[in-house]
Amino acid sequence: METNGLAFLRSGEATLLRRLDDMFERWGTEDGAAPVIGAPLLPVAELAKLDYYQNFPQQALVVSALDLERRPQGQDASAIEAFPSEQLQSAEIALPSATCYAVYLGLEGTSLPGNTLITLVGRCFRREERYTGLRRLLGFHMREIVALGEQEFVEEHIDRFSSRILRFAKVLDLPLRKEAATDPFFDGEGPRALLQRIAPVKYEFLAGELAIASVNKHRNFFGERCTIQLADSGRPVFTSCAAFGLERWLAVLHDRYGDWEAANEAVAKADQALTSAATTEGTSHAL
Repeated sequence: METNGLAFLRSGEATLLRRLDDMFERWGTEDGAAPVIGAPLLPVAELAKLDYYQNFPQQALVVSALDLERRPQGQDASAIEAFPSEQLQSAEIALPSATCYAVYLGLEGTSLPGNTLITLVGRCFRREERYTGLRRLLGFHMREIVALGEQEFVEEHIDRFSSRILRFAKVLDLPLRKEAATDPFFDGEGPRALLQRIAPVKYEFLAGELAIASVNKHRNFFGERCTIQLADSGRPVFTSCAAFGLERWLAVLHDRYGDWEAANEAVAKADQALTSAATTEGTSHAL
């Protein structure tokens, strides 16, 4: 059931989402990624210093507590449909639109002993012009595998995951193409956006016109803004991430296979086939 971009996943959908998430997490842990749990909400002020409200104002969502002095009184509380802004306290907490923000803010002010991989799944939230089934939701799950360290290390990370995503789609017989993103990580009109057009830092993997995964290079932006350094050099880390919008995977797999049971079987078989191929090739991971 889906209302205004808020979906309830029934058993078949939830089973497939868990299968996909377990597999994507395993792709990360087999590379050495440490599983972590990020904060579910983030401070507005912390996201602001990452230029979030400059780059993605159209997606921003914030939450606020009721102003107890101005809360509605003398009316049927069960009939309330919305609270006007004058009945709310200032909004100091944000709903994140991507999982990896929790990593950079969680590691703020730290020194890393070396190149580092981290994986986590989070609930993400985006304000959209319209919501469409599982393809475009207000709230959804995003699994990420985040790399922090030397530039060469973080670029190899997204090259490796790009190959894995395309190979998995091929085994699934799921048409997928990789394209440079048209909604760059940076402000669309700023100097960093110009650099994005010259040397793309974000690529999406599209099934039809729907992006179901992406790989992103951030250079040393988050390392500088969050003061995350490499212990041996003291230099800000470079970062990159591979991201999977799990409900979007559900939508395209259901379209491709016709029902949840068939989609589950197809993913299980593809996962097993790639694991067996890796074993035959003598590699340590499935892809």
